[in-house]
Formats: sequence, C-alpha cells, structure tokens
Amino acid sequence: MSTPTEPRQYRRGPMKAVWPSPAVPSRRRSAKSADPEYGVPAQPSWRDVDWGPRVHRTTLAGAGVQYADLGEGDRAVLFIHGLGGCWQNWLESMPTIAQTRRAIALDLPGFGGSGMPAEQISITGFARTVDELCDHLGLDSVSVVGNSMGGFTAAEMAIRHPERVERLVLVDAAGISSALNRNPLSERVGRLLTSGGAGPNDPEIAARLLRRPGFIQLAMGIVARHPTLLAKDLVAEQLHSMGAPGFNDSLRSILEYDFVDRLPEIACPTLIVQGTDDVLVPLGDAEQFAERIPRSTTLILEDTGHVPMIERPATFNRALLEFLDQDVAPHEPDAQEAPSLYASQRDGAI
Repeated sequence: MSTPTEPRQYRRGPMKAVWPSPAVPSRRRSAKSADPEYGVPAQPSWRDVDWGPRVHRTTLAGAGVQYADLGEGDRAVLFIHGLGGCWQNWLESMPTIAQTRRAIALDLPGFGGSGMPAEQISITGFARTVDELCDHLGLDSVSVVGNSMGGFTAAEMAIRHPERVERLVLVDAAGISSALNRNPLSERVGRLLTSGGAGPNDPEIAARLLRRPGFIQLAMGIVARHPTLLAKDLVAEQLHSMGAPGFNDSLRSILEYDFVDRLPEIACPTLIVQGTDDVLVPLGDAEQFAERIPRSTTLILEDTGHVPMIERPATFNRALLEFLDQDVAPHEPDAQEAPSLYASQRDGAI
C-alpha cells in the first residue's frame, strides 16, 4: 500500500453512492498510527500573514459578505468553504497559492462574517453570489476550489456560469449521495452528521474550549481523521461559523437540490479530491463525480477525512498547483500531461 504522499491507485471500479458514509470517526488513540505527514503545516505559513488588511467586506445578494484577498496577478483562485465553514478553512492553502496567483476566499452568506442573504439560501444562490463577487473584484475567468457544500456550489457555478470557471477543484464535494439516495431519513441523518455546526460564534470561547481535554476530538472528529494532530490555533480558526444563522437553510438546500443529471455539462478541466475516511461524504461520491464530469481526474488520499486541505496541506497544495500549472488548451486536453500525483485518469481527462 502506498503512503498518503503517494495516493494509492484508484482502480476498483464503480462504487455506489451511499448515504450516510460507511466511514466512522476515528478514536483519539488512532492518531498514534497516523503517518508523519498528517497535520504538518504548509509553508509559507498563514501565521506570518498580516490578515487584517487582507480581509474586506462588500454587499452581495443583499447581504454584507466578508472575503480575504491575498496575492496579486491576473490569475486568480477562488476558494469556497463548506457547511458550517468559513474562509479560514483555506488558511493553509492561500499563502502557497498567493506566491504565484491571487488567492481569494469568502464567507458565504449566513456564515462567518457574512450576513444572511435577502433571498432564501440555495446552492444556486450561493453560486450567483460567488459570481457577483468575481464581478466586484474585476475578475474574468477563475479557478474555483470548493470543499463539501462549497464543492457543490463550485460545480453549480461551472454549470450555471461556465464562462467564469476556467478550472474546477472539488474537495470532498457534496451533491451526489444527497440526491441519489434521497429518502425520508436523509434530513434526519444530515442533521445528525452535521450537528457539530452548532455552538458559540466567539473565537475567545472557542480558544477556551480547545483547552479542554477531548474537545478537539469532539469538535473536529466528524470532519478530520485525526483532529488531535492538528495545530490548536488552526482548529480555533475553523470555528468562526459555529452557530451560523445560515446552517439549517444551507443543509436543507443540500438535501433538496439535485444537479446530478447536469454534471456532464461541466466542460472545464476538473480535479476531484477525496479522503478515504470521510464521514460526511462517501468515497463513492468521488467516483460518481468522475463518471459524470467528462474532463476530470481524481486524487484519493488515504487515512484522510473531510478536509484534506487542513489535514494534509502540503500534499493538497502540491496537487492543486500541479493541476493549475498544466499547460493544456481548454478544448484539447492531453491525458499524457496529467500530474503524476493523480490516482486515476479517464479518456480526455487532464
């Protein structure tokens, strides 16, 4: 078996999309068996950035929207967080990307420092808000990276606003199992699995809670494979959307919206990243995305949960940059130029 820095071959054939995921949270003692790469911070460090001048607010969709903007240049990467998340979910990636590109991450309406939108929350509405943010920032086409619900939103952008999305990266993206396995239990299961989204939206309270034995495992065990191996200050930054007012409506939008039949409309090169031990999004969902998106390639990370960009930032950033740096014409993909990190390729994929 290969190590997490050398993702295993993903050749097992089609997997069913199931809900909920068969993966279960790990126990605290399992962290002792994790490989040395897990949880190692990325370089350059987000701690060396003066974030104050980099965080801004504007009004989109009738709401005050907060976003962070780091780096310069014509090439931009836009990061979208998931349910219960915030722009700080991308702290480990933004400084690395900002060395060669402009890195932007926002708080979706109803999360973090953003207010509730004037209209009812929906995946389509989130996609429209991100598109409006690009207009506000004077961006043309961008690379869009989304985790979980943010991946759902990013894929919706590629469908609804194809001229905006140059490249697409789906990180443990939602939108498959919730649609293919819709049943009366779906919402109850979803609420149970994401119950960690409730809590104090106060960094100082979060910092005090993180000093309590077992709190990190309790707070992050549903999303990270080995949360006790993550730096406490990084974990504290992930809690800015605890108790977010948009949580319940966003969960409803995930469970009610089905875009599976439209995934083949995504024309841009797409990288699908998935942790093998994601409790929230089943591993089979990555295969389902790959089957439906024509120009896709897949990276599967062993012993990794729902947030690879936090759990394995060095590996994630390396794969992301390798994908973004490929010199492939938009309508002439060359499978031979696919990065060596990627675990599988399909005909015509990059």
